[in-house]
Amino acid sequence: MDTFEAIRTLLAVRAFRDAPVPEDVVREIVEAGHLTASAGNGQPWHFIVVQDKDTLRQLGALSPSGRYIAQAQLAVVVATDANSAYGVSDASRAIQDMLLAAWSRGVGGNWVGARDAAAIKPVLGIPEGVDLLAIVPFGYPAQSVGAGKKQRKPLGEVASRERFGQPFA
Repeated sequence: MDTFEAIRTLLAVRAFRDAPVPEDVVREIVEAGHLTASAGNGQPWHFIVVQDKDTLRQLGALSPSGRYIAQAQLAVVVATDANSAYGVSDASRAIQDMLLAAWSRGVGGNWVGARDAAAIKPVLGIPEGVDLLAIVPFGYPAQSVGAGKKQRKPLGEVASRERFGQPFA
């Protein structure tokens, strides 16, 4: 799948089949985050790959908006250097790259915000000075998710040319 096709068709997946994701695909997903550009090449992130079913269930139980983490084949927990001015933006880019890499291999995922970071950090041994940004569960979609049928505003409503409000189209 080429890059634009992955971007055009990427959808959030919140239900997963009970089918393992091959190790080479897991590695590619994590490597996509690792290779992401960052401000000043600071790489202010740390990725924790969780595949243990008990830990995935625990993360799901601790994530009110992400109970489905418990059914994922793996999750990448994304943490950032608390002192980095660009940690959130850089790690957000890495998450998107991981989602696109996964999607291009038929694996779905979704960003789950880490609202209860204080309860989650000890489960994973995340130390002081490191912030928890997100949990990104991955797996093969439980049902067909369509071919990128997205409901988006017309491009002219969200993009301008040269100055705000000047039509892009």
